[in-house]
Amino acid sequence: MQLAFVKGRATATAKHHTLAGWKLLVCLPLDATHKPGGDALLVIDSLGAGAGDTVLISSDGAGVRERVGDDTTPIRWFTIGIIDPGQLPENN
Repeated sequence: MQLAFVKGRATATAKHHTLAGWKLLVCLPLDATHKPGGDALLVIDSLGAGAGDTVLISSDGAGVRERVGDDTTPIRWFTIGIIDPGQLPENN
């Protein structure tokens, strides 16, 4: 599991059949100080997360295959929670 900041949405005119109907998010992983620290990730979302949200994402292969219903999906990350604003501790 990883905390991430939702930068925005991604769209694709051609994509793997297992991604049809899924909202795709561009997320930046957060480091221990809750600052973006790493390469952007493509994440499928069924929770309604949007730009500016902080989300909890997972790269559990079995979990993503179960969600899309196909063992051949190329997607790795999916949202498992949206963090309420103000719920992250402040780091000084």
